[in-house]
Amino acid sequence: VIIFLDKKKNIFKKKLEEIFINPFVGGPILVFILYYGLYKFVGVFGAGVLVDFLENNFENFINPFAINLVKKYINFKPIVDLLVGDYGIITLGIRYAFAIILPIISTFFFVFAIIEDSGYLPRLALLVDRLFKKIGLSGRAVIPLILGFGCDTMATIVTRTLPTKREKIIATLLLALAVPCSAQMGVIFALLSSKPHALIIWFFVIFFVFLIVGFLSSKILPGERPTFYMEIPPLRFPDIKNVFLKTFTRLKWYFLEVLPLFILASFLIWIGKLTGMFDLIVKLLEYPVRFLGLPKETAIAFLFGFFRRDYGAAGLYDLKKANLLSTNQLVIACITLTLFLPCIAQFLVNLKERGYKNALLISIFVLFFSFSVGFLVNLIFNFFKISL
Repeated sequence: VIIFLDKKKNIFKKKLEEIFINPFVGGPILVFILYYGLYKFVGVFGAGVLVDFLENNFENFINPFAINLVKKYINFKPIVDLLVGDYGIITLGIRYAFAIILPIISTFFFVFAIIEDSGYLPRLALLVDRLFKKIGLSGRAVIPLILGFGCDTMATIVTRTLPTKREKIIATLLLALAVPCSAQMGVIFALLSSKPHALIIWFFVIFFVFLIVGFLSSKILPGERPTFYMEIPPLRFPDIKNVFLKTFTRLKWYFLEVLPLFILASFLIWIGKLTGMFDLIVKLLEYPVRFLGLPKETAIAFLFGFFRRDYGAAGLYDLKKANLLSTNQLVIACITLTLFLPCIAQFLVNLKERGYKNALLISIFVLFFSFSVGFLVNLIFNFFKISL
């Protein structure tokens, strides 16, 4: 009887594995996972319910308390501005990190840990292998690209696992251009979720850019065609202990590696404000921003985006709350910011992994391409008189 049950179990597992890698059935399963895992859990619950709760607490209790406390004991205005000014370490940097970004990456890391622990990830690599070969990559590249939805910096390091230089450059380019990190993506979900058609437009533009840039890169860059070999572990029900341990480990990494970058960003903005450099860069960014049909205030969000991609998206969140962006403008801003320059941390990793020449060429291409796509979307909206 025991042998019979094991045999039945193996047959069921085998059938299940075949379903996951079958493009006709596996595709809808992937859409189901993306919809309920990323959109509903990360986008609606993480970036909506949790962010609203924490953001309200920061604005109503923590920030006022911090401002009163700092002003009570410190009389030197520049230091007050550094800590609790408009771009202060506490009022902006820590608020962004804890109230807006933390709940989003927590929910993403939790979903990713479930997918990873179940053994579904290698099957996803098999499922997309044929499509990825059209853009010069093998199914193996799905791992760094999926990791990019968590953190593009970490994902760029993982491109080391790709076998050829050509694949590494294509994957790095796509990560820098068209793969939003979980925090940025979650904030964009929060910004656009109330207008599902706006979110769909954002998704299809980014997905189309991902495919077309990957396809053209595979035609332009020299090198051998990708091959794909991967060890496939057995499917299993995720171990809840493993899921929480992986989530906790990645959140620990977030606090140790990313939180200091938010504080550093606030410090650099403070230095920029003191020296006038910040205002000068914002002034220069106002020209291409107006070129996209956006208000000049959006330039600040793009500058934030260079410090951290999610920092920039959180800047758009503040602009939306201030009713400075229409839905059309919000979609254009989200598309352009998603495609915008990689953050400082990712740029530095690109320099290290791909070399100065490739990293600079990728960044220059991404900068001009992002604004070109934003301009084109604005042109289409105006030409066809689309009002979202």
